[in-house]
Amino acid sequence: MNKISDKNIRLRYNILNVVIYIVGIVLLLQLFNLQIVHGSEYRETSNTRLTREAVLKAARGDITDSSGVKLVTTKTGFSLELYKTKIDDKELNNMILKMAEILEENKDEVIDNLPIDINPYKFTMESEEEQKEWKQEYDLDENANAEECFNALKEKYKIQSENIEDIRKIMVVRYEIDRNGYSNIRPIIVAKDISRESSIQIEEQGHLLPGTAIVTEPIVTYPYGTLASHILGYLGLISAEEYAEKSDEYDINDVIGRDGIQYMFEKYLKGQDGIRQIDMSVDGEVTGEYISKEAVEGCDVVLTIDANLQKAVESALEEGMKKIQSGYYGDKHDADAGAAIVMNVKTGEVLALASNPVYEPELYIEGISQKKLEEYEKNGSTFNRAISGTYAPGSIYKMVVATAALETGTIDTKTEIYDSGVYPYAHQPVCWYWSTYRTGHGYQNLTEAIKHSCNYFFYEIGYRMGVDTFAKYAEYYGLNKKTGIELPSESTGLIASTKVAEEMGEVWQPGNTLSAAIGQSDNNFTPIEIARYISMLANGGKAVDVSIVKSIIDPDGNEISESEIEEYVNGMLGNPDTELEDLNIKQENLDAILEGMKGVTSEPGGTAYYIFSDFGMDIAGKTGSAETQIDGKVNGWFAGFAPYDDPEIAVVVLIEDAGSGGNTAEVAKTIMQEYFGMNAKKVTEDTTAIPSTEIIR
Repeated sequence: MNKISDKNIRLRYNILNVVIYIVGIVLLLQLFNLQIVHGSEYRETSNTRLTREAVLKAARGDITDSSGVKLVTTKTGFSLELYKTKIDDKELNNMILKMAEILEENKDEVIDNLPIDINPYKFTMESEEEQKEWKQEYDLDENANAEECFNALKEKYKIQSENIEDIRKIMVVRYEIDRNGYSNIRPIIVAKDISRESSIQIEEQGHLLPGTAIVTEPIVTYPYGTLASHILGYLGLISAEEYAEKSDEYDINDVIGRDGIQYMFEKYLKGQDGIRQIDMSVDGEVTGEYISKEAVEGCDVVLTIDANLQKAVESALEEGMKKIQSGYYGDKHDADAGAAIVMNVKTGEVLALASNPVYEPELYIEGISQKKLEEYEKNGSTFNRAISGTYAPGSIYKMVVATAALETGTIDTKTEIYDSGVYPYAHQPVCWYWSTYRTGHGYQNLTEAIKHSCNYFFYEIGYRMGVDTFAKYAEYYGLNKKTGIELPSESTGLIASTKVAEEMGEVWQPGNTLSAAIGQSDNNFTPIEIARYISMLANGGKAVDVSIVKSIIDPDGNEISESEIEEYVNGMLGNPDTELEDLNIKQENLDAILEGMKGVTSEPGGTAYYIFSDFGMDIAGKTGSAETQIDGKVNGWFAGFAPYDDPEIAVVVLIEDAGSGGNTAEVAKTIMQEYFGMNAKKVTEDTTAIPSTEIIR
């Protein structure tokens, strides 16, 4: 038995030895084949091919309206990259010039960050301090002028051409190499979103343009130009400081959200880049490429706004401003800025939000021109007046004072106050009606006082209560709290009170109470705060959670949870205190206030009746005219809701230097017509029915 086992073991051992010998012989033959037979061929291939890893850019997520209309999206574009190759400065400079000429021929542009212009020579940097820092960074004489710095860079880059324009074309790319660095595995981007013609020519002439590579990448685009620009925000090239902090997530040539939704939701909108393998010969010619890691596009952000309504709101605001400027309503006023908001009174969802002047976000992506930047800065084009501007409310504040007076029992719905035209206390202010007709409104109850915007009535009830009493109700309406809308730079309103005056080092006077009661004094609120306040009036006093973001959808089509979004937004906004409690107004009191607002638009004598008399639907509204610190400049407001019987939307319009609140009412009317699908009619002003050149009402 043991002899048989030993024999089997020896047999297996011998078989194993034979297998090992055979494998060894095969390996030796293959090694001989690689090193001797084909050695020179493989060595030549190895020495003439490099494999490089390049970033495969991920598309940013879309920003859409509530029905899926893409307000910001990406398109596929061609970019030109340049890798380092084994060529000298002369060859590199000649190659760059040829490359620049191809781009120029097809009206494409290289990325130009060189801070020196020619014809005449000048620095593009604004301050001398910036110039000094730049010279130090690039080892240039800190006392050198623009021409001397230009010549120093020409010598540094060994540019031999004497044509100043050609020199700069070469210098722009050499400077970009200096600025960002490049290697045989890490390129610089020479030009983005170039034409198909340029890409074809550069690829065809690849043997003459060593190191160049055409890549396809997503390009952010705004299909509707300036539409919703203050909501969407803009992108800008990542700064050196940002890149140093986020180099694991971003490339030096990446764009990053700077304002609006682009800034707020950068984390979600930015995708995850992939990896592209590129085979390239040592002389810089691309021989092949493949993807080793797929890019993952960013999440889509779905807004609550409606693109068609947004367009109508922006158009109505622009047209309304032009009418005021032209003197359509009487006197001409500058009316050079404004804001308008449409809000769902039940949910707080923002259906449209406009600020004027507008701007073009797409210009910022590759670097906005200095000329356009200066224009935007001069006009305050990027300033979102709807959420960041604070303004005295004028008479649209009167519903706050009315709420306080009724709820505290200072007056009831039947209380009448006689308006003689001139209020006898403090500085003896006059009602706007006195300024126009040299008489008062006579006896008015609260409903009539709102309808006629009777200043005298509100002087009196404000005087009876004291400012701190009605200031409390302004707080209940959230007029000193941010709304928490998912946009950066929201401002907080300021409610006039003795406490605020004390904090500002002022002594509160009785006249201040009278001014505060008609929406002047220290009262200053944002249009978005006013929209929330009007929504609460319309829905019976229920607090609303203001929002402009409906959902966020990941690349797999799944919704990000509301709790995650809320936590993220609060973190971005610094956890603002936005919570309001329901304001439980007695129905009788609320009805009296709303009846007054209805009278403003639907009854003769109402301050906006001449605009809404043919509207075809009962709505509630209130005009407001507010003096500013600039003599003669009066901002105009309209705030209202519709329909009156079953409110759906609140509409707020503000126009700076409108002359009066009545001049803004037609903007609100046009907006409501669009929302309710009415046929807009050209309104011809009935000048005999306008009691409205008065400053405050």
